[in-house]
Amino acid sequence: MSLRNIGTVYRKELRDSLRERRTLISMIAVPILLMPALTVGMGYLAFRLISEARREPSRLMVLGGQDSPVVMARLRALKMVRLVPSSPDYADQISDKKIRMAVEIPPGFDAALERGEPTDVKLYTYEGDVKSAIATERVRSFFRELREQTVNARLATRKLPESMLQPFKVSEINVASPEKVWGSIFGGVATYMVILLCLTGAMYPAMDLTAGEKERGTMETILCSPVSRTHLVLGKFLTVLTVSVATAALSIASMALTVFLAQNLTSGLDPHSPSIVRVTMNPKAVVAVFVMVLPVAVLFSAGLLAIALFAKSFREAQTYISPLTIVVVMLAVVAVLPGIELNARLALLPIVNTSLVSKEIVTGTYHWNYIATIFVSSCVYAALALAVAVKLFQREDVLFRA
Repeated sequence: MSLRNIGTVYRKELRDSLRERRTLISMIAVPILLMPALTVGMGYLAFRLISEARREPSRLMVLGGQDSPVVMARLRALKMVRLVPSSPDYADQISDKKIRMAVEIPPGFDAALERGEPTDVKLYTYEGDVKSAIATERVRSFFRELREQTVNARLATRKLPESMLQPFKVSEINVASPEKVWGSIFGGVATYMVILLCLTGAMYPAMDLTAGEKERGTMETILCSPVSRTHLVLGKFLTVLTVSVATAALSIASMALTVFLAQNLTSGLDPHSPSIVRVTMNPKAVVAVFVMVLPVAVLFSAGLLAIALFAKSFREAQTYISPLTIVVVMLAVVAVLPGIELNARLALLPIVNTSLVSKEIVTGTYHWNYIATIFVSSCVYAALALAVAVKLFQREDVLFRA
């Protein structure tokens, strides 16, 4: 094997690829801008929308309650709640977001409370709607407070202590550090984005160096050069890998920079505030995530070269690669799903294993046995993909498919 020939092909293809605007956008602009936009921008937007929803009075419809003036008067006195006239189409109004929820007061509610009889209040809501959830929490807090006041009054009448209803308390204490809690949330999204950007970074140069050359008619010219096909495909592979690795490196650097900026922006807030960012990205975690992503970049580069080699045009290559993108998204998003933890079986599943172990690394947890297993298995998958790409480049029916 001639490293000189491979290096010549590599330099030539890399120079041509860097002249492509699409390659530069996918390799540099997207990873640098996308990570801050998604983490800081989307987080800030969500915070603003929820804050505005909490400042908006909730439109509430009360069904019944004509014979219960006490509870109705207390409902009308509620802050941030605006009562609207009752209507039989309350369910449609909630679904159409004309009102946020409805409360059904049973007949004789006030009298039932006075007599100590059980009664039932129904809340009609729009599950999944943020403003409906806020309205429901406001009304639920109102009835919870009313229930506690009623119980305390009954106990006082009978001269019984409040501890009669609470013989013991259950305390819930979080032993995980705030960094691990935030890292578990942020790490899943961040590693998902790194893997996805690693794929998109390799996508355009892989298609351009195979299907693009067929479409331009330069494939025959490069095959006539005094360089073996193995050296040609390895040179092309290194070009695609360089772009993919550069995209991954920039996305990881952007992720670390985003965390650093978010920490500086929230450094003046109350340390106990739920909005403060407690994620830490030390150099060890950055390097570890980058090392774990390297075999995945090799797998993507070789796999995309092999798939795009079957296409006769750039557009046809995009059609072939689209299903692969969907598969990668489905596998990489596993780290974002709740309840899925790294185990021996998932450690052998490509892409999923890297996504899960990178999430653990961001939280500061290093399972060295899983890390070694995942790195070795990912290298094996990457080597197999590269061997397939080299083999396909030797076949005339693939290179010159009619």
